[in-house]
Amino acid sequence: MGAEREGGARRRPMRAVAYAACGTVLLAGCASMPDSGDLRNVESTQRQDAEVRVFAMPPREDAPPAEIVQGFLEALTSDDPTYATARQYLTAVASRQWDPEESTTVLANGPDIRTERSTGREDAGDYAVTLTGSKVARVDRQQSYAPLDGHYAQAVHLTRDKKTDQWRIDAPPQGVVMGQSDFQRNYMSVNKYYFASNTASGAEAAAGTPVAAVADPVFVRRRVDAMTQTVRSVLTGPTHWLRPVVRSSFPSGTALRKGVTALSPDDQNRLTVPLNVTAARVGDARCSEMATQLLFTLQSLTPTVDAVTLQGADGQTLCALGEDQARAVAARGAEKRPEYLYFLDEKRRLVRMPGAGSGTGAEPVPGALGEGVQKLSSAAVSWDERTAAGVGFDSRSLFVGSLVSGGPLGDPVLRSQGKTEDDRLTAPSWDARGDLWIADRDPARPRLLVLEQGAGSPLEVKAPGLDGRIDAVRVAADGVRIALVVQHEDGNSSLVVGRIERDESGGRPVVSVLELRPAAPELEDVTAMSWAGDSRLVVAGQEQGGVQTMRYVQVDGSTPEGPTPAALTGVQKLAASEDERLPLVAYSSADGIVRLPAGAQWQKVLKEGAAPVYPG
Repeated sequence: MGAEREGGARRRPMRAVAYAACGTVLLAGCASMPDSGDLRNVESTQRQDAEVRVFAMPPREDAPPAEIVQGFLEALTSDDPTYATARQYLTAVASRQWDPEESTTVLANGPDIRTERSTGREDAGDYAVTLTGSKVARVDRQQSYAPLDGHYAQAVHLTRDKKTDQWRIDAPPQGVVMGQSDFQRNYMSVNKYYFASNTASGAEAAAGTPVAAVADPVFVRRRVDAMTQTVRSVLTGPTHWLRPVVRSSFPSGTALRKGVTALSPDDQNRLTVPLNVTAARVGDARCSEMATQLLFTLQSLTPTVDAVTLQGADGQTLCALGEDQARAVAARGAEKRPEYLYFLDEKRRLVRMPGAGSGTGAEPVPGALGEGVQKLSSAAVSWDERTAAGVGFDSRSLFVGSLVSGGPLGDPVLRSQGKTEDDRLTAPSWDARGDLWIADRDPARPRLLVLEQGAGSPLEVKAPGLDGRIDAVRVAADGVRIALVVQHEDGNSSLVVGRIERDESGGRPVVSVLELRPAAPELEDVTAMSWAGDSRLVVAGQEQGGVQTMRYVQVDGSTPEGPTPAALTGVQKLAASEDERLPLVAYSSADGIVRLPAGAQWQKVLKEGAAPVYPG
């Protein structure tokens, strides 16, 4: 079907801007609120100050179809909580049927409008346009983000309202659609928290065994009561991708008490959350877990909340919990701050230095891996820093040894049959259970393997959907997510994140990595990566055109807010801690081992060193 673009530059309908003063958004009655002058166009690509809220203008009398479509698109990017203004551009039937919560489609530069020639005649009372653009991502009903690519095309139909004789949209696009800059202004990423299914709960947690908290990132509207949105999202439960490996301590059906429409902390930074009757009969241990989920989540949204009180349907307090108590209930990220940073020195021994220190002196680790009897190409240290694994200098053999003086090395626990170093073992990685992960890159038998407690016969991990050979493996501190660098047939590598599932119903467990999804879709080639937070990784690689870059990425493929790491040439290895207070460390072919403390520049640690790692 033929189509034509609206002539000239797209004219943006005007939007009203509400100015913030005296700590609140003012609509009237404030001396700083303009009371004269013309309304000005507010381009959708402009970033608005966090203190300014943007509201859309309703359709004007006798507006032509093109202006109605433009106004509707503008209204989708406003801070209108219920999209009431956007609905004014729809027919009554379309307004009832349109569901803006269904999804948000993000386009690179916002939707372009093409008028369809065969149905674009205003004199016929029938008008149709097509919204087009380049897809970037989609946020689904669960507020979960997923990268997309390809062409976007969505038909939009208008008709004249029989009662008012005004043009209105009777077939709107599904959900909400907007450009990437509008999305960044309107939405923010928040980590919801749930608990790993394979960890202790209830009485065990109360007895002092912390459960493993797992971050589940979602996007909420930034200036539409983000706190209440976030709490409701936690109560609804984990996203589909994470649900098979986590649990929520909130009983099914738990919701905010009827009539509660907004939540805000008091002057002591405590948030009281009134719940419905479903939550009334939980025990103290479970209630503490519920409060921990909310406190961890709210601290991801804003660091000012430091305590949570849960109320029952009758207004009575169910439990109250502060930050110190929450840390006793659950471990968020690494259970404790790593004591050391580890790497290989010029003799290819495993050495260590204080992780939070500023010095450059390193000492060999206790035990055989620090004695230099076996030269290493890579290593990994368990989360408790009591055991280490090292891959031999030729990448053929995997050794495991205790980090105690005099500890023997023993025979290799795994050997690769690959003919070259690049076709043998990757660097290993420990999970929170004490199991050791590694990939064998042998072209004749490429495998992802896990050794229970770092010993015994390795389990071959099932990874359906894996498109290529694994070149790097890193398991998250929560033990239920894994990041992989995968080399494809074209020679380029990508970063993917998968969900670790275990079936222990039989004899030996069956371990699978499922639903692999891209975490750095904007990079053509990934050279190094590491976990760098509860839901964040740091990655080095090449953008389109071969430009070298280093950046932070979220596990869902989105880009987190905040500064990116300073540029560094020739990055081959990265080490970051899930404790974000510790410096980022890298191995560069130009500078050796370097580190990047917060607010500082890259500092050289050891020119001849290699393979830096934090525990994990």
